[in-house]
Amino acid sequence: MSGTFPEALPATVVIPVRNEERNLPQCLAALGRFAHVMVVDSASTDRTGEIAAENGAQLIQFEWDGKFPKKRNWVLQTCQFSSPFVLFLDADEVVSPAFCDELAQALADTQHVGFWLNYTNYFAGRQLKHGVPQRKLALMRVGAGFYERIEEDAWSKLDMEVHEHPVLDGTIGEITAPIDHRDFRGIDKFLERHIDYAKWEAARYGALQAEGLDSATHLTRRQAFKYRNLGKWWYPAFYFTFAYILRGGIWDGRAGLLYAFYKAWYFTTIKALIAEAKR
Repeated sequence: MSGTFPEALPATVVIPVRNEERNLPQCLAALGRFAHVMVVDSASTDRTGEIAAENGAQLIQFEWDGKFPKKRNWVLQTCQFSSPFVLFLDADEVVSPAFCDELAQALADTQHVGFWLNYTNYFAGRQLKHGVPQRKLALMRVGAGFYERIEEDAWSKLDMEVHEHPVLDGTIGEITAPIDHRDFRGIDKFLERHIDYAKWEAARYGALQAEGLDSATHLTRRQAFKYRNLGKWWYPAFYFTFAYILRGGIWDGRAGLLYAFYKAWYFTTIKALIAEAKR
């Protein structure tokens, strides 16, 4: 077949996983323009490892001891990269040709050390076009920094940085073409992992209160607002009103209502854990 093929994108894709046989195939299938893909597994008991191998990805096993570093920082600290950038994807995230095109253009000649990424979110089988937009700093230059160092002691079963953000030395850009965020594991898995998220958030809140929130200069504005108010009685209702009414989640129908409701439930759970710890 003749024709011109695009040059491999100058970023290594790193996908942290555990038991992701349902989501991983669609994620890997979209990564043909990346020269190197690493799947970092936590002893999956399903076909995750086989799927990674079948798709030509490098499979790396990670075993967490409950302390720093977690999976993403461990990768940044221990792995050798042949590309100047690292793109962290979750198994339920799928890049589009438009994203890859914009990425190629952005990385061709940039002084930025990281890029904010945007996401198209789905819940209960429907795209959420409104509500609080999902945005992550998940593309970074090798050697520019790491995710926040948080000295936890097995606050939850989370062996990967979820709420931690990268702390990078340099300017940050943005890729506007969104990544598709589709999780095929259902609401039961959503609730299961958000219980772990809630345990971690409550422990993080307690640690920040103990050390003094003003001393945590590495927090983003969004993080600072959250941890200043997470334990207050009005925060879950505030989030629901903000996401569902002010940000238009109501226009996403049943899916928008469920998503706002479950997020409010999540913040209520965190608040209850904080109150329990104080008692």
